[in-house]
Amino acid sequence: MVVCVCNAIREKDLRETVRSGGGRNACSAYAALGRRTRCGQCIPFAQSIIKSELATA
Repeated sequence: MVVCVCNAIREKDLRETVRSGGGRNACSAYAALGRRTRCGQCIPFAQSIIKSELATA
């Protein structure tokens, strides 16, 4: 599933980044992927994915 259309970030890529310690919030996770937030509509969804990954870590 696509999390961020502006940056073409997929859910699996975001989850892998968080698991590898690449981010504890959307901005740091996006930076670890070499991207930055743009329109911001994806932030709530990205944060929920990050939160679920951190809870299972």
